[in-house]
Amino acid sequence: MSDRSFGEGSAKSEYPSPKQGFAAGTSMAAAVIMVTVGIIQFFQGLAAVAENEVFVAGMNYIYKFDLTTWGWIHLVLGALVAIVGLALFTGAGWARVSAIIVAAISILANFLWLPYYPAWSLLIIALDIVVIWAVSTWTPEPTQPTTPAARRTP
Repeated sequence: MSDRSFGEGSAKSEYPSPKQGFAAGTSMAAAVIMVTVGIIQFFQGLAAVAENEVFVAGMNYIYKFDLTTWGWIHLVLGALVAIVGLALFTGAGWARVSAIIVAAISILANFLWLPYYPAWSLLIIALDIVVIWAVSTWTPEPTQPTTPAARRTP
């Protein structure tokens, strides 16, 4: 059993609640998702910068930018998402805050990218929502004392 055990006897658990255990596991999955999405988004941006005929917009869209501009946005955002995803593996507080901010920016960028690649945009928006939920509900530090001496009450 780890140092981060809660409960008494056979009811001990590493996390104080099943929700925290699920959130912790999902947060590690969120890090993997962020790295994967970042890499794919980077290559999506590269394709948009390299060749304007890869993506086709069906209708006029109020948020329409030049495809090369979108390519650069996705290149930078993809690299940023991947880097923050790697940092999220550490569980550091700054990485968790950065992951929430970057995922929110990714949601906005992919909403605006909808006319060019709707299925991918909706998938990324859904994954970013999972990342935000997982990272914001996970508390990596125990909320109770971890040493037996600290658990004793006078």
